[in-house]
Amino acid sequence: MSTPLPTPLMPGDAPLRAAILAWQRALSAERRLSGRTVAAYDRDLRQFLVHRDATAGRPIGIADLVGLKPRDVRAFMAARRAEGISGRSLMRALAGLRSFGRFLEREGHGASAALAAVRSPKVERRLPRPLPVAAARALTTPDVRAGEEREPWVLARDAAVLALLYGAGLRISEALGLLRRDAPLGGLDALTVTGKGGKQRMVPVLPVVARALADYLAACPHPLAPEGPLFVGVKGGPLSPRVVQYAVAGLRGALGLPDSATPHALRHSFATHLLARQGELRAIQELLGHASLSSTQIYTRVDAARLMSAFDATHPRARLGSGLDAKGSSPG
Repeated sequence: MSTPLPTPLMPGDAPLRAAILAWQRALSAERRLSGRTVAAYDRDLRQFLVHRDATAGRPIGIADLVGLKPRDVRAFMAARRAEGISGRSLMRALAGLRSFGRFLEREGHGASAALAAVRSPKVERRLPRPLPVAAARALTTPDVRAGEEREPWVLARDAAVLALLYGAGLRISEALGLLRRDAPLGGLDALTVTGKGGKQRMVPVLPVVARALADYLAACPHPLAPEGPLFVGVKGGPLSPRVVQYAVAGLRGALGLPDSATPHALRHSFATHLLARQGELRAIQELLGHASLSSTQIYTRVDAARLMSAFDATHPRARLGSGLDAKGSSPG
């Protein structure tokens, strides 16, 4: 794997530039980071060194980095924040600086306590992007793909997986991790799911989801051992998440949905639609398998945004935006 080399414009003195080159090689060869990640770390380090060179009035060296004070790092981050850099990018920049600091310490140059002392910036959590109810239902219906040149059992399989994501709020890894013996058949209306950290939870299975699973099992041509995977590929091996993602991509085109319509968006839709129907937040937390309620509370913000959007689109005074009523007169 090729490694981006420091350019002649790389700030810092010659020993520091040589250390940067060795660090980049270590990132690629030892940690096996992608070329894109190495390049991003390189850019972040370069920006920091430009800032420190300007502050010091000279090319700085390894000793200057080791002797950094927390205020030096905070000053750089404040300057970048003032330029409009997001908290997520600043977090990555600090991760790159810390990586280089650890490399210098391993090479015997000493530890830079300042890099460890500075807290990572807070990152605003991105709001999930759920689908409208009609779109979520359409994604879980095999009839939408009836014209595809795919075997009927494959269409039934994909519909069953997507039904679990939207109808039970499963992650795609949780759905594909189910075993044949886990299938809620024979009158069972719940299944046990193993989520993150090996934590198990019980989730109810709606009749429509149970029917989708039964249709898939009835059509599947492969023998499914009780301890084997519930969902299999065309050759009988475990089903890959990429296959499901590819199927949803095709459905996006057929239904005219945006790129945000992904398998995981169905899980978001499950939570958002439950909340919109007065679902209790603690119950939704249990269904989703969130360790913390704060992870579930983000859906209250999604629902609030949806309500405000509907208000802006339908309320006469919101649409006029001028404080006048629908007849154009000021309210009494």
